[in-house]
Amino acid sequence: MPLVRIDIPADTPPQTIRHVADLVHKAMVGALNIPIADRFQTISRRMRDELVCTEDFLGITHTQAIVLIQITLAPRPTELKKALFSAIASEIEHHTPFKAQDVIINLIEAPRENWSFGNGIAQFA
Repeated sequence: MPLVRIDIPADTPPQTIRHVADLVHKAMVGALNIPIADRFQTISRRMRDELVCTEDFLGITHTQAIVLIQITLAPRPTELKKALFSAIASEIEHHTPFKAQDVIINLIEAPRENWSFGNGIAQFA
């Protein structure tokens, strides 16, 4: 049931954008054990001046090529969240031109009863 929003530089090639989306989903399946068919994502291409990130924060140096990922999901234990962060950053760094330090991830936890997957029904309430 996670809803993923990915903001990525506008000049990123379409195949790289799709690859990033696929890698995020793969990491969620592996780290959170979500069903493979549980995939809901939006991807926004942003001009470089629309992706604002400080050059240095918490000892991590960022470049202009950042990827912002926001995932809304049901609450999960901290250890699973850490595993998810690591998997996403590692997969993106190893399989795309983006660096792990430029992958910014934010999780928003929403109880299961706050979701509807169609027909106006709260399937988990």
